[in-house]
Amino acid sequence: MLTWVLYDIQKDKARSKVAKACLESGIYRVQYSVFLGDLNKTQTKELLLKIEELCDEETDSVYIFPMCAEDFKSCVLYGQAFDKELVSDELLAFFL
Repeated sequence: MLTWVLYDIQKDKARSKVAKACLESGIYRVQYSVFLGDLNKTQTKELLLKIEELCDEETDSVYIFPMCAEDFKSCVLYGQAFDKELVSDELLAFFL
């Protein structure tokens, strides 16, 4: 299932480790604190467990939004929705 991961993490070290965990899970960075990719339920749970170990529940925010293909196709992207230096052609194919 296509999954968005968005976060606002206060500490630089924790934020870097969360970004690394997202990349290691196989999802793509589309903005500095936004990732998108195909994760199954198990992969999503594993990523969440890693994120929970790294973040402070009192100060940090993490959002994980799984979406079915039909809902994903109804997403609206406006302006500079993706950082062109970060987004691969493989990720852009999700929107074709």
